[in-house]
Amino acid sequence: MDNAGSKEHGLITNFSASDRYRDEIHELIVGGAHTYSKGDDQFPARSPAAIVRGKHGRVWDLDGNCYVDCSMALGSVSLGHAYEPVLDAVRAQLELGAGFQRPASIERELAQQMLAAMPGMERIKFAKNGSNVTTAAVKLARAFNGRELVAFPADHSFYSFDDWFIGNTSVKAGIPAPFINLAVRYDSTRPETLEQLFKEHPGRISCVITEPENIVPQDASVIRQMQEITKRHGAVFILDEMISGFRAGFPGSYTTHGLDPDLTTWGKAIGNGFSFCAMAGKAEIMERGGLRETQHPRVFLLSTTHGGEAHTLAAALAVLEEYRSKDVIGAGRALNSRVRDGMLAEIAAHKLEDHIKIYAAPWRVVVGYYDAEGKASSPLRTLFLQEMIARGVLFQGLYMPCFTHTDADIAQILSAFRGSCEVYAHALKHGWRGLLAGEPARPVFRQYNGCKTVCPSWPCPHETTCRGT
Repeated sequence: MDNAGSKEHGLITNFSASDRYRDEIHELIVGGAHTYSKGDDQFPARSPAAIVRGKHGRVWDLDGNCYVDCSMALGSVSLGHAYEPVLDAVRAQLELGAGFQRPASIERELAQQMLAAMPGMERIKFAKNGSNVTTAAVKLARAFNGRELVAFPADHSFYSFDDWFIGNTSVKAGIPAPFINLAVRYDSTRPETLEQLFKEHPGRISCVITEPENIVPQDASVIRQMQEITKRHGAVFILDEMISGFRAGFPGSYTTHGLDPDLTTWGKAIGNGFSFCAMAGKAEIMERGGLRETQHPRVFLLSTTHGGEAHTLAAALAVLEEYRSKDVIGAGRALNSRVRDGMLAEIAAHKLEDHIKIYAAPWRVVVGYYDAEGKASSPLRTLFLQEMIARGVLFQGLYMPCFTHTDADIAQILSAFRGSCEVYAHALKHGWRGLLAGEPARPVFRQYNGCKTVCPSWPCPHETTCRGT
């Protein structure tokens, strides 16, 4: 049940159990969580520290507070938390066993159905997390054409926790320099920057890995140009559909945008919260990691004990069936449109057009926060998240619909957005200090954890070098 006793004037104020959790967890789990974007430094001080349960489009925290969920487990829940048709499939498979000495027979059925849903993809490989499949795709591409460099957009946030990617962020401790020098970056909004990379490194770029869509939506012709440049120079074109897959379209963005990738990587929404990821691609390339390859050196591609975990494959099969039998994409777009339009209306009503920006694709809404000078502001963003959470909406600056979000959920999101805009407008005039509890959220990619207090000129100009002194 909702914790009505934790509310004052309609706002959630009781986070006592969450505060105790925060005090203890860092003595047990490094970073306090297993994904940095779920860490305490990514949320306001007044926020749930952990989630106890979820159902459809809502979640409940340690204090019993109920929230409408906007990010849906980093985008990995597309149908809804504890969605019964998926749970039924998982329960049935669990009665048969989860893992065996030989492959589970369900692997063949899922492979058939996934490849049937993915035009141009001829082989597939399953895994448990996105970093594994993106790294496997990069390794496969390098083996295929004998080149060593990997190119990816500098303006995209994350592709892998492995050295080839993390070595080119500010969090590069523990990564040898040779690995750092094996990646090159370009601007995903400007195809000419990718063309320039191929000119600067002739015959050396093995692959280009990119998401098909940017946070700020752009014309699909841009990604099509990136594909043309990549293939013209003999590199492998890898499309990462980890976020856009089963959200931007069915199966993802590449069919919507008329792309023909060599390799694709998948995860998140396909499992509806269960740990399931996949890499798919052209047989000519994928078979380098198979048992039938005899002409070229064998690639040790993906070999994971739990990659074929049977009940997670059952979850993916059930998700596929829901997408085939119901208009999940259409329903999501309708919900997304209502949230986008409602947010834009509230921004206009509060005259915040220059300070709160909506970047909306048909399947996702991202919100940007700016101060009185028009600069991106972490304190103001964190304040807005704090106010949304206080109004019963777990919000991290974006909305990704799930199939079971209701009219009541949408109404609560927009009501919370209205109240948060009021506080934001006040903070623009009078300052955010005194309104924000605790510190502003920090960037995930930062070299040092930094000071314990907020610098007067936040964001601190020494963000990447401050050692907490």
